[in-house]
Amino acid sequence: MTVYTMAHIDVHDEEEYARYAELAGPAVQQYGGVFLARGGETVVMEGQARSRNVIIQWPDMDTAKAFYNGPEYQRALSHGLPAADRDYIFVEGV
Repeated sequence: MTVYTMAHIDVHDEEEYARYAELAGPAVQQYGGVFLARGGETVVMEGQARSRNVIIQWPDMDTAKAFYNGPEYQRALSHGLPAADRDYIFVEGV
């Protein structure tokens, strides 16, 4: 079943987060992920929001978890986690 990453991000260190993005993009591709949304205009209709939003499509939950726990993405996270406040969620599609 298709799985989606929903990431909501507030960056507080642009330079360090740029290094994260350089590493994260190729890791997503390596594991077969496809960016469906990466930035762009956001309109909040209800509730709270963060300044950046990303949606990634994965073939299945096992692949999504393998990506997140893989050495490539963990290397990216060493730059991303200290540079931003994030909510990072995997959700199964319908």
